[in-house]
Amino acid sequence: MRILFLGDIVGKPGRHGVRDLLPEWKTRYAPDVVIANGENAAGGVGITPDIANELFRYGIEIITLGNHVWGKKEIYPALESDPRLLRPANYAPGVPGKGWGMFQVLDKPLAVMALAGRVFMEPADCPFRVFDALRPEIETPFLFVDFHGEATSEKMAFSLHVDGRASAVIGTHTHTQTADERILPGGTAFLSDVGMCGPYDSVIGMDPDIIVPRFLTQLPSKFEVAKSDPVVCGVLLDLDRQTGRALSIERLQHRP
Repeated sequence: MRILFLGDIVGKPGRHGVRDLLPEWKTRYAPDVVIANGENAAGGVGITPDIANELFRYGIEIITLGNHVWGKKEIYPALESDPRLLRPANYAPGVPGKGWGMFQVLDKPLAVMALAGRVFMEPADCPFRVFDALRPEIETPFLFVDFHGEATSEKMAFSLHVDGRASAVIGTHTHTQTADERILPGGTAFLSDVGMCGPYDSVIGMDPDIIVPRFLTQLPSKFEVAKSDPVVCGVLLDLDRQTGRALSIERLQHRP
């Protein structure tokens, strides 16, 4: 089973980058399923139903979300009605949506789970313990985890904690692709951060003319998505069709 996972899609430049490049990547790499993190797709914060449907039209089949999931209130009903949208599983009970879902890929059931980190992030339940509680419910060896977090140490510790119980743990949120891809001893593929699909000449997708003065002055200012051409970052995973263990992991990055 071959999975293509795209990093955080940031604003219109990121959406258009995916629109323009994904057909080429699908032809070149022939993934069986395409997953993407879409939590920054609407103006850099959140996602709307219209934008989610736009991404589905481009060929993305499952959208994971992160700490900006609540950025656009109009997405709340869609989180309940559309199983292809997944918010972090370790958020409070009773909030809209689901944290994991099961999808048929070829002749195999693939589970996809989203989790949020806690280090330098908003409050959330422990992702380690939430995973432990949910894993027995997931009756397939094919399990992809989007770990949306700030700290590489937390992501690495989590991947070691679940090694052999997940096919892959791929980090999102920092918008900066890391170079630490590996397959752990138990067969779990790991990458601290897949990077973003968003404006290349930016500060993690945001307009430098706003962000740089903010650092210099510490005065608050509204973030705006930069308008430069996009970088598109992703990761390609091959899983053993019997065991669900990772066979290979390859970083992808297309710069303008």
